[in-house]
Amino acid sequence: MLKGIAASDGIGIGTVVTVKETEIKYEPRAVEDKEAEKKRLKDAIADFLTRTQALAEQMEKSVNAKDAEIMYGHIAMMSDPFMGQQMEEQIDSGACAESAAETVLNMFRDMFAAADDELTKQRATDVEDIKTRLLKILLGIEDTDLASLPPDNILVTRDLTPSMTAQMNHDSVVGIVTESGGMTSHSAILSRALEIPAVLSVKDAVSILEDGSRVIVDGLKGEVLEGPAEEDFAEYKKAEEKFLAEKEALKAYIGRETLTADGIHKEVFCNIGNPDDARTARERDGEGVGLFRTEFLFMDADSIPSEEDQYKAYKKACVNLQGKTVIIRTLDVGGDKEISYMNIPKEENPFLGYRAIRWCLDHPEEYEKQLRALIRANADTGGNLWIMVPMVTSVAEIKAVRSLAKSICDDLALPMPKIGSMIETPAAFIMADKLAGYCDFFSIGTNDLTQYVMASDRGNSKVAYLYNTYDPAVLRAIKGVIEAGKKAGITVGMCGEAAAAPELIPLLISFGLDEFSVSPTSVLRTRAEIARWTKDEADRVAGAVMELETAEEVKEYLDRELARG
Repeated sequence: MLKGIAASDGIGIGTVVTVKETEIKYEPRAVEDKEAEKKRLKDAIADFLTRTQALAEQMEKSVNAKDAEIMYGHIAMMSDPFMGQQMEEQIDSGACAESAAETVLNMFRDMFAAADDELTKQRATDVEDIKTRLLKILLGIEDTDLASLPPDNILVTRDLTPSMTAQMNHDSVVGIVTESGGMTSHSAILSRALEIPAVLSVKDAVSILEDGSRVIVDGLKGEVLEGPAEEDFAEYKKAEEKFLAEKEALKAYIGRETLTADGIHKEVFCNIGNPDDARTARERDGEGVGLFRTEFLFMDADSIPSEEDQYKAYKKACVNLQGKTVIIRTLDVGGDKEISYMNIPKEENPFLGYRAIRWCLDHPEEYEKQLRALIRANADTGGNLWIMVPMVTSVAEIKAVRSLAKSICDDLALPMPKIGSMIETPAAFIMADKLAGYCDFFSIGTNDLTQYVMASDRGNSKVAYLYNTYDPAVLRAIKGVIEAGKKAGITVGMCGEAAAAPELIPLLISFGLDEFSVSPTSVLRTRAEIARWTKDEADRVAGAVMELETAEEVKEYLDRELARG
């Protein structure tokens, strides 16, 4: 049995078809006729844009318009004059068109790949897909034919790219296995959009799984069963039927208020990365947006976006949510999130370095642009935009932000939006009672909070065993933050991955969490899980958990409680 990440729910039973991409090789060469080489590059880019437009239109029909935006994003990136200019400068320096394209696209890929969150990293996959397809055009290499796949196939590939998804016959694919990708990668997003069971990050899957062999893909547990016995087929068929029944039952929660079993009101919000995602959040029945990551606006540009460009993006997100709350995080960049034009110096320990609010307060002119854009968008869309400040470690930082915002509001004669703190550092947790006096809300970022509380770099496999939100130390921090917020009378939400973990929901209900911010695909499941618990039942579970000593004990206990149904 092979293990990976359960990225798209369901059970797929079929025959393996491996996609082994043609290796792209070329000999870098010095160019004498630079104008001719530039024309060759321009012609290849034009061909790329034409082909990508066709793929996007095909994806609109075969998947949906929202997911086709990934392909339109490829068009936008390669249509950017800055991108072409960078490549032409490489040719002016003597590089051939292939080298020029690869050098520039690798630079952008590495910039996105260095980010600490999976949503930003998926942009690196976009750039890699663009690079591969552009180089194939320059070298005259034809794409693998995915339109003629046999029925009931399990597609096994290194990575499921948007361009592959647009080309393949979706009706014939019953399962997907990849060697790379995480829960928010394009492979996961597209698999879920197609409702095809998928297991990602299965090491050496392409070489291990043989063409024509029978396998079972368990997208619920993240397992791939090779050469299953007859009894395995029967067992997994039952699991598939159970999954489909539960999925159908979730439809009952569409349009319903989020309530515990005894009627306590909660809210399920969504995490998004751009204004268009806000529409997806609404379509998936999210009650608001708990985290809009604004660094995407900066990463997609060749200079710091103007106040006007930012204003339009923030306003669009609010309009797409149609009056629901939109919590927008101010720029969380620096350290490991490298944006070349910002010239942020390399650091030995970027997670503890010059990032987020530290960089922003050190660059007040640029930060004021963002705050002005946010304040204007809030005023123009009904006052439902909340401003969230990341990486807060002291009261002085939140006071400084409020002072800047008040000055801007006074200057523009506009109302002050709600301003809150992301609680993701031990200092913020320890000082939560004091921070609450200067915040309109808290949002707990469990991804970084876990990392910092446990002193465990979440990107370091050697200490990955310590990076665990179920650890009693992390749970005590979460409980303490919520208690401080409730005592001060402010809303407390959670925008880390833990907000969607079914096992943790009774604890979060007991602690008093108001708002759960999850991926759009997790909205109904989270709402249904909240509806399972009364406050008394949640308190019983929390009381037992808070007496335990290890993450393993906590997880085992919560799994048993969840299984009790």
